[in-house]
Amino acid sequence: MASSSGNSSGSTQLQNSGSEEDMQVVLVDQRKRKRMQSNRESARRSRMKKQKHLDDLVAQVTQLRKDNNQILTTIKVTKQHYLNFEAENSILRAQMMELNHRLDSLNEILDYMNTSTGIFGNDHHEDLQTSADHCFMNPLNLIYLNQPLMASPDLFQF
Repeated sequence: MASSSGNSSGSTQLQNSGSEEDMQVVLVDQRKRKRMQSNRESARRSRMKKQKHLDDLVAQVTQLRKDNNQILTTIKVTKQHYLNFEAENSILRAQMMELNHRLDSLNEILDYMNTSTGIFGNDHHEDLQTSADHCFMNPLNLIYLNQPLMASPDLFQF
């Protein structure tokens, strides 16, 4: 009996050590599963973070392209306005030159009329002035004053 009690206590120790091993295996398996689950969760968060970053970059690219197109359109419109103003300025310069030329011509006529050249003498100066009042000073008698100014942007290249 002593031997049988020895066997039963020996088999209890074997069972205890077997159940401890089983528990350790179970604990290791649980830790391994927990670690795998944690790794999966971490990888999922990492993928989500990476996808969000990618989406943000795509949205930023879209916005920058939109802004760039808007700036290009603004530049195009501004350039067109500049060219229109430059053409108008060219026309105005040509008109100014024409008007200055006419003014110079009129001033020459006035100078000629106001100075005595000695051709007509002193008695005829009043007759000349009177006829000048009727001829040169009346804008309706000057044909070229009634004509419109014609100038184009190509006329003068500045």
